[in-house]
Amino acid sequence: MRSYIRSFVGVVRNCLLASLVVAPAALGLAADAWLEVAGGVGAGKGKKVVLISGDEEYRSEEALSQLAKILARHHGFDCTVLYAIDPANGQINPNTNDNIPGLEKLAGADLMVIATRFRNLPDEQMAHIDAYLKAGKPVVGMRTATHAFNIPEGRTHRRWSWDSGSENFSQGFGRQVLGETWINHHGNHGSESTRGLVVPEAKDHPILRGIADGEIWGPTDVYGVRLPLPGDSKPLVLGQVLAGMKADSEPVSGEKNEPMMPVAWVKSYAVDGGPKGRSFTTTMGAATDMVAEGTRRMLVNACYWAAGLEGKIPAKSVVDTVGTFEPTPFGFNGARKGLFPADYR
Repeated sequence: MRSYIRSFVGVVRNCLLASLVVAPAALGLAADAWLEVAGGVGAGKGKKVVLISGDEEYRSEEALSQLAKILARHHGFDCTVLYAIDPANGQINPNTNDNIPGLEKLAGADLMVIATRFRNLPDEQMAHIDAYLKAGKPVVGMRTATHAFNIPEGRTHRRWSWDSGSENFSQGFGRQVLGETWINHHGNHGSESTRGLVVPEAKDHPILRGIADGEIWGPTDVYGVRLPLPGDSKPLVLGQVLAGMKADSEPVSGEKNEPMMPVAWVKSYAVDGGPKGRSFTTTMGAATDMVAEGTRRMLVNACYWAAGLEGKIPAKSVVDTVGTFEPTPFGFNGARKGLFPADYR
């Protein structure tokens, strides 16, 4: 009898120890620091997209998680979403500006989508971005990606910083790869939203397939850019500054719309004389901007184009949101707290 009791106690003890081992994973503490979304059926089947979030203001963690699910569910792309992670607890924290785990996944990526803001990433993380760009691989940049990095003087990857003064590499990733760095708020932040108008000369561009004037809209304001944009940049969408925060608000009168600033364009880039790559940039792209179907369609089409699949862009690409999508309003210190990457599944 005693032998039986000892055996039973041993089994119970082992079960309790096993539960302690798996409990952290169940709580999300030991889960991956990124989100994997496997592609379904679609033209993007076999293509790998790495989406890099990390900004304090525009909820890129929400925007890119939803974009990844749209790309995977409706178009077949395999997607990995990376986040700003607090190393102390493994939670998503956009105010952690020096840690985005998983950037090594760029080595096998066919497309990088980025929506970071003033990140000061360590050398070992920036090295993966540096290698990707030197290889001339395609890039889609959203909103604050024009000022994606803020690397101090003396650091290995300083030249990628938004304010870089490096000779022949002025203003870093934003200017050299995307076509512009941070300039200013052209529309009034928080009170003047943006309506996207198709550039007439670009109406047949694949990225604009299935998109009409006014279908691109967002409550974020128009960013200022310097005209003309550099190199072979081609504006696709102009941002009409609206006198309100609704899609049907009237445009403001005067110089803010004379001329209108581009809010979406394409260009090519090359680093250190290496292979030439494609980039698409939109200064829209906050999570709340993605409520508009036209904004989502522009981003999906841009991913097709950047990945070299422009011939497969549907006449009107499916961009229905996947799961519940109720984006948090933009603003500092307003991000949802206590979330792990797995919570965006």
